[in-house]
Amino acid sequence: MRHVERLGNEIRFTLPSDEDGLTGRECPSNECEGYFKIQFGTGLKGENLPCHCPYCGHCDGHDKFFTKEQVNYVESVALNKVTDALLKDLKSLEFQTRPKGAFGIGISMKVKGRPHPIRYYREKQLETEVACDRCTLRYMIYGVFGFCPDCGVHNSLQILKKNLELIEKMLTFAETQEPALAQMWIANALEDCVAAFDGFGRETCRVFSDKAADASKATNISFQNIDRANQRVQDLYGVDFTKGLDADQWALVLRCFQKRHLLAHKMGVIDQDYIDATRDTSAVVGRKIQIQPAEVRRLLTALRTIGEQSFDSLTRKP
Repeated sequence: MRHVERLGNEIRFTLPSDEDGLTGRECPSNECEGYFKIQFGTGLKGENLPCHCPYCGHCDGHDKFFTKEQVNYVESVALNKVTDALLKDLKSLEFQTRPKGAFGIGISMKVKGRPHPIRYYREKQLETEVACDRCTLRYMIYGVFGFCPDCGVHNSLQILKKNLELIEKMLTFAETQEPALAQMWIANALEDCVAAFDGFGRETCRVFSDKAADASKATNISFQNIDRANQRVQDLYGVDFTKGLDADQWALVLRCFQKRHLLAHKMGVIDQDYIDATRDTSAVVGRKIQIQPAEVRRLLTALRTIGEQSFDSLTRKP
């Protein structure tokens, strides 16, 4: 049985990665079982590092995050090697004794069969690739937001900053266009600013709702009305995310968010509610709102500050 003996006490192999060098992982929590992919060799270095589920935050050893397909593959590889070795050893025992004489009896033993088949698999396609700005791990997830599987930090602030960078590029592009197109791109940039911050704020409050005075209310905060959102965050978390801004910067943020409201609901036409909310002395009821690239760029700067302030406050350990 030399072929079987050569296998030893263990069988070693490497899980295959996809065409982008990423390996699938699956959350072991029965309530989640979320699928994601990581690139080994990026991220934290060291032995016995834990893995974090990007969706629910469950933390455990990497040996608990094998996907079902990987487990089936591993089992089939092991069975393939064992059955292949066993067949080879049995094959070496084959014999054939021919009959002798008129009434002789011949005896033979032939071994037939194939090794257990290997159950190959392909990693699934995912939607968003992230390179963690804290530990450099490269990973992919469904959706947009998630915890880094290595260092465990949530990526909502990183996603906000990336979106704001794209909006900055949009403004640069707008300035190369004719006036009518330029104004459209600038208006889109302003709307995207609000949408990016609303997504960031909602997700950050949801993920850290356990720190709020009322978790159910924390998961239902809209940041499209940023003044009201700030008040709700103060009530629920005791955090004022405007601390990093002066009065003029905060007034700019309020004015820009109100302009976005006009764009989304009034075709950009000024109403009395806008004037009452912003005290914008240059605004005239019934006329179209004016938006300048420099104004949106100042908003980008302010939103980065608010994002950093709120994320730091909500993620800081008590």
